[in-house]
Amino acid sequence: MGTAIDNFTKQLHDNLEAVEDRAKSLKESIQSAPKKTQTEIQSKLDEMKTKLDAKKQEFDEYRAKLKTQFEAKESEVKSNIEEWKASRELTKLEDRAEQAEDYANTAILLAMAAMEEAEKATLEAIAARRDAETAAVTTEKQDTIKPSL
Repeated sequence: MGTAIDNFTKQLHDNLEAVEDRAKSLKESIQSAPKKTQTEIQSKLDEMKTKLDAKKQEFDEYRAKLKTQFEAKESEVKSNIEEWKASRELTKLEDRAEQAEDYANTAILLAMAAMEEAEKATLEAIAARRDAETAAVTTEKQDTIKPSL
């Protein structure tokens, strides 16, 4: 019994470390983005789009799985968990534990997916702001160059 908990918490710990590493990477990417050229930003954005497109189905599956798991958890609340404990219905309690572990893992994987989407959205926002700033500078230059009538 302790081994199952140990295995689950180790896997959860590893997944959370991956989330933490991804968050650090995202933070660094966001902090360095304003210093990059438009070409560098566009290149990174294209890379992120390709990566996310390849994982889109996987992310959608995580979302669907999480929704299904959440609905199952809600119906479980209405079930007889206390009765299972009292009568020591090990199979039902084991199934419940495995479902809870799977739900936690899916939630973490979805968090990682959301972080990748956040990075892409951030790069798109920076690129869009750069486009707007470039257009504003170009417009200002054109307005000062136009001859007065």
